[in-house]
Amino acid sequence: MNVHDSERLSGLLEGAGYVPVAEGLADVVVFNTCAVRENADNKLYGNLGQLWEHKEVNPGLQIAVGGCLAQKDRDTIVKKAPWVDVVFGTHNIGSLPALLERARHNNEAQVEIIEALETFPSDLPTKRDSTYAAWVSISVGCNNTCTFCIVPSLRGKEKDRRPGEILAEIKALVAEGVIEVTLLGQNVNTYGVEFGDKGAFAKLLRACGDIEGLERVRFTSPHPAAFTDDVIYAMAETPNVMPTLHMPLQSGSDRILKEMRRSYRSDKYLGILERVRAAIPGATITTDLIVGFPGETEEDFLETMRVVEEARFGATYTYQYSKRPGTPAATLPDQLPKAVVQERYERLLELVNRISLEENQALVGNVVEVLVSNGGRKDDATHRMSGRGRDNRLVHFAVPEGAEAPRPGDLVQATITEAGPYHLIADTGYSLRKTIAGDAWDRAEAASCAVSSSSVGSAKAGVSLGLPTLGKPHSAPSSEPHSH
Repeated sequence: MNVHDSERLSGLLEGAGYVPVAEGLADVVVFNTCAVRENADNKLYGNLGQLWEHKEVNPGLQIAVGGCLAQKDRDTIVKKAPWVDVVFGTHNIGSLPALLERARHNNEAQVEIIEALETFPSDLPTKRDSTYAAWVSISVGCNNTCTFCIVPSLRGKEKDRRPGEILAEIKALVAEGVIEVTLLGQNVNTYGVEFGDKGAFAKLLRACGDIEGLERVRFTSPHPAAFTDDVIYAMAETPNVMPTLHMPLQSGSDRILKEMRRSYRSDKYLGILERVRAAIPGATITTDLIVGFPGETEEDFLETMRVVEEARFGATYTYQYSKRPGTPAATLPDQLPKAVVQERYERLLELVNRISLEENQALVGNVVEVLVSNGGRKDDATHRMSGRGRDNRLVHFAVPEGAEAPRPGDLVQATITEAGPYHLIADTGYSLRKTIAGDAWDRAEAASCAVSSSSVGSAKAGVSLGLPTLGKPHSAPSSEPHSH
């Protein structure tokens, strides 16, 4: 959700005449914040503190803070960091260009937080990093009341987009060369509650299957309490809906789930997995887990370990409980010592890594279809390229000498030869299928090469934006536009 919002912010700013900066000091720095974990607060104020020195050298530098943390802290941000120019919330990201202009004109900080959504993020301009994949919001907000989560109080109650709007956006994206979309919502499988259709999400998945040129559909995240069999059937019967499900478990202990106000129990959760795997053989299930929730006993933790062993997750995102002021869990008794939480976290991590490795090793010898990504950290060292399988596993694959290399967005088939807990290696059986997404990448590369850096840098209307290299500024910036 935050990545999608950041793409919209970039699109809004570029539409207002701002241009991205690749290096050097930007004229505008925007922080799009998260409030789920405490370290988000620490990182924000630490980065703001480092930017103060840059602001002293360049008083024209504008700093904006948005997102969930801004919605939560509001005026506190300007009190703690009075050099911040703009604070905006989760419901009014479309206001950022106007707020920056107002702060510049009035020479004072602008704090604007509203309590109701102005427009869906997907209705705003966008600047995507990817030519082949896109996020599409189907709903915002959440009607659940999990005791550890601050998101509902910051994002508000669930609001659903109409199916026709969603499908029109997806078709427009495909026309631009996108072949993979991820449907976004805090709880996607309650989609339709606002307009009275409990089966709306399954219908939406099936409708995505009718969009010509759309190769892959993903969604995140469903809630186990609202997960229904019509969604399983839609996944199984719609070829471009990927055989993967990310469904947060949070804890395997029924007692802790009750304390979390998670309205399901471990047996219900495991039953959903059983039905998914029966309908979609080879489906990959991933999850989120919290270790150290207030009052968690060793017996509770061992229940989580038991459920994880039984569930056989392809990947598990594990977190240590983070106390968030404003949530019911923050005031619960029996907050656990850090040492206890850390020890349990390490035990759980060892288990989930073992299971992930075993699940990946079982795939050696299988043929995998890979959607090629924009490079990869290991590519230069190993001479492999990278992408994601249909099950969303990371795959590093070899391109045989003399073979045509794929473009980002093309589809490759290869045979899995090795496996690690977090990736697969496919060094044989290479074949390439070019796609409209690869064509779109070619067009984007041609367009970027057609604009010289000198011509963009001299555009007076352009204002650079981005995060500068933090540290001591070397000298006061010149009055000329910054390179980018």
